Amino acid sequence: MRSALKRFFSTLSPAAWMIAGLALASSAGMALIRVPPERGIQFWTFSEEHMAYYRKAVAEWNHLHPGKTVQVTLVSGNSLQQRMMSAFFSGTPLADVLEVERTMIGPAFSGPVDKVGFDDLTPRLRTAGLIGGINPPSFGPWTSRGHIFGIPHDVHPVLLAYRSDLVEAAGIDVSKIETWDDYFRALAPLMTDATGARRYLVNGWYTDPYTCEILLLESGGALFDRSERPTLNTPFNARFIAKLATWYVGPHRVAHSMDYFTASGHQFLVQGQLLAVMVPDWYVGMKLKSEIPTLAGKMKLMPLPAWEPGGRRTSAWGGSMLGIARSSKLQEADWDFAQFLYLSRENAENLFRNDGIVSPIRANWSDPVYEKPDPYFCGQRVGRIFISQATHVPWRTSSPYNDEALTAFDGCLIRVAEYAEGAGQYDPAALVPKAEQMLDAAQQEIVNEIGRNVFLSK
Repeated sequence: MRSALKRFFSTLSPAAWMIAGLALASSAGMALIRVPPERGIQFWTFSEEHMAYYRKAVAEWNHLHPGKTVQVTLVSGNSLQQRMMSAFFSGTPLADVLEVERTMIGPAFSGPVDKVGFDDLTPRLRTAGLIGGINPPSFGPWTSRGHIFGIPHDVHPVLLAYRSDLVEAAGIDVSKIETWDDYFRALAPLMTDATGARRYLVNGWYTDPYTCEILLLESGGALFDRSERPTLNTPFNARFIAKLATWYVGPHRVAHSMDYFTASGHQFLVQGQLLAVMVPDWYVGMKLKSEIPTLAGKMKLMPLPAWEPGGRRTSAWGGSMLGIARSSKLQEADWDFAQFLYLSRENAENLFRNDGIVSPIRANWSDPVYEKPDPYFCGQRVGRIFISQATHVPWRTSSPYNDEALTAFDGCLIRVAEYAEGAGQYDPAALVPKAEQMLDAAQQEIVNEIGRNVFLSK
């Protein structure tokens, strides 16, 4: 071995020895360099859309607080969640303040409540008078086992955006519509256009979990109770699935799938094949108006039709929060910055003007920005319409198993819809037993999954 190594080294050229020497010297030098810790508050966000405002707000904060400077960093959603969970479980470096979206937060709540990686903000929110000052349902996704771990960024009520040019030309008065049954009955004459082509009255499909959750929450159903116990197989949920399946199959089908995020999906609205789409505030501000400009002056908003007379007429989709890492050494400054960034009237105005997002801070709802007529929606005061439904937004679970439960629930809807189509049975009452059977199996699946988690199975 020794002679082989000697032969190898003897073959090296002077240039090779120089490269090797430089590499060794560089490695030794790097080992001796002491990387100074980052100073000030580190703030991570996944939201590219909000970065322009955040940079402006951070610059203002840094000017006013030279001893508590903030550095904002844009991190992609998947990377932010992975780095966040790695830090929570293994102590790797993490920002002091994090903005996270609802789909990212679940795993953070999968362990003991006193080990959640975010600081429990409940006492701070209560002391600051914000428990009542923020729209109560907006706390739902960030509340686990009675503890609030984030300041809500938004409300995200869902309304119905409809082709008012086509509806009003047919003499239909949507103000007389209260329930989905009213809606389908009133718009039934529009299901065939002048050429005889088929139209559909609302977006949605049985393989789409997003619209399924929007409608379930609006109806009053739920996948978990307030104690975060799974409730998939309630009689209410079975009736809901049986009814919803008939929207998608059979001779009286009223719904059609629309991809919210593609030009091809938007064409269903543009061409009038689809007369209405369920939209949260962010979709109106960030997608509908900017990506389908040809519909300006041809659309209006209305509350979702209720499932029952007197029922809720909105739902929710999406949401973000601002949380403080439990590991942060600057929590008092973090809290001051979080309030500065999220609770100001300027932030509320910016959110609505740029992105159409309604503030969850109730004191901001009187701002004149929400009164401005919007030409895209035929002069409607869009902000005021969304705010009118803000307090009715349903409470949403923070369970780390919500995604699994929603997938299982939507799977039940798929099987019931396919059964209805195969059997030619489109009476909702007749489909309830099948829905109950599917939901019982789904409930047990989620119960078993949660049962494997020793922290949440008690």
